[in-house]
Amino acid sequence: MSTLSYETELDKLLKGSNISHDLPVSQLVERALERKEGILTSTGALRATTGKYTGRSPQDKYIVEETSIKEKINWGSVNQPISKEVFENLYKKVLAYLETKDEVFVSKNFAGADIGYRLPIRVVNEYAWHNLFARQLFIRPNAEELLTHEAEFTVISAPGFKADPNLDGTKSETFIIVSFEKRTVLIGGTEYAGEIKKSIFSIMNYILPERNVLSMHCSANVGDEGDVALFFGLSGTGKTTLSADPSRHLIGDDEHGWSHTGVFNIEGGCYAKCINLTEEKEPEIFNAIRFGSVLENVMLDENRTPDYNDTTLTENTRAAYPIELIPNCVIPSVAGHPNTIIFLTADAFGVLPPISKLTKEQAMYHFLSGYTSKLAGTERGVTSPEATFSTCFGAPFLPLPAYRYAEMLGEKINQHDVQVFLVNTGWSGGQYGVGKRMNLTYTRAMVQAALLGELHSVETVVDSIFGLHIPTRCPGVPDEVLQPKETWEDKEAYDNKAKELASKFQENFMKFDKVSDIIRNAGPKF
Repeated sequence: MSTLSYETELDKLLKGSNISHDLPVSQLVERALERKEGILTSTGALRATTGKYTGRSPQDKYIVEETSIKEKINWGSVNQPISKEVFENLYKKVLAYLETKDEVFVSKNFAGADIGYRLPIRVVNEYAWHNLFARQLFIRPNAEELLTHEAEFTVISAPGFKADPNLDGTKSETFIIVSFEKRTVLIGGTEYAGEIKKSIFSIMNYILPERNVLSMHCSANVGDEGDVALFFGLSGTGKTTLSADPSRHLIGDDEHGWSHTGVFNIEGGCYAKCINLTEEKEPEIFNAIRFGSVLENVMLDENRTPDYNDTTLTENTRAAYPIELIPNCVIPSVAGHPNTIIFLTADAFGVLPPISKLTKEQAMYHFLSGYTSKLAGTERGVTSPEATFSTCFGAPFLPLPAYRYAEMLGEKINQHDVQVFLVNTGWSGGQYGVGKRMNLTYTRAMVQAALLGELHSVETVVDSIFGLHIPTRCPGVPDEVLQPKETWEDKEAYDNKAKELASKFQENFMKFDKVSDIIRNAGPKF
């Protein structure tokens, strides 16, 4: 099937009488309510549930094995190959399925706030609430841009179409397939809206480095003086919380590019975790959840008031809203080169310092490692904290080999003299179950000190196992909190836990065979 025939078949679908193009937010909400896809909450947000899939399905994500990209992709468990024949067969079936629907929703959007690097995209949805989600998460064209918009990638999402693994060549009823040659993402069998967002991020992680732009799974903000900060971290480390700072301006909460002119948001909205959300701790996020926003899998009380502490459906409750609903956001979401990079980790072993300064080589080591902890009780069979490593803090979304992204980061740190810090938002005074979670007030003070340059001239001590440079003082933080070993009553237990975690770092890093010894030696030693 040629690219032309793909376009012809899709054009035929998009010209059908059942297609609704670029509906405004109000009409998409109305359609979702009419079709019983969701209900309105007391805040005005639309709440939808996603059935048995309350998160991504990485085992069902594929890239079509095509000649033009075959030698570039880092094939494996993350980037699973699938044949052109399987993709073409499913493509025809999904289009035929959508032709039978009473109404299908299409919107034109962009990925990339910097117009020099933005990708025009089109999203085709079986569900109205999915189209609302896409409209709020991606960058919305104005009336003039809509007239000239020509999609370079199309996402087709049909949750109601379920694959037959025996006939369709998939592992399950669910599939998320990217074809770079056909410039199409095909999604079926899952109602989880995050697949739409993350499929485009995966595509940008392929496209941008090819244009010498570093794509990053991070949040970003900027101060009044133009000083830019990046926050990298896996789920639960505080990336969204710490970047939504009322004293700074939000560039974006999740996905960014770093070009020769500076950083830019890949999206036009935010996709925040809602678990234990309160107005007191996160007012910007809490107050952004209003009409036009989408809540995923959040439980409601009898008055339809969201209960953010209720995990009946999942701990992965989410809110999607346009970035404009954050009072101090930057529009358009572009800024200059970063001055500071913060790597966030929630260390449940309780042995990493609450804040430490990294050399460039250490920054590349910890960027490649992407460490945090999986806690006991979060998954069946997990009875004690487990070290979790996600390459470049975004392994599920990286089509290219990890060293490509790490090398680009190292070059940019050198070029722009960026200060890099590792911040532990996890446990202090003992491991999970013994110690306590790091005080958020202290963490905010440490991050603020890093951003204001208050730690540049502070004396540091070098951790004997991890080699990290730990400040001896920080405004607003007791000195004894800064040295992790001093917060443990049992110093021998600390040493044992530190060595245990260090060995896990070393074991994980063995998979990077193309990394220089200088970077490899920047990791823990004992």
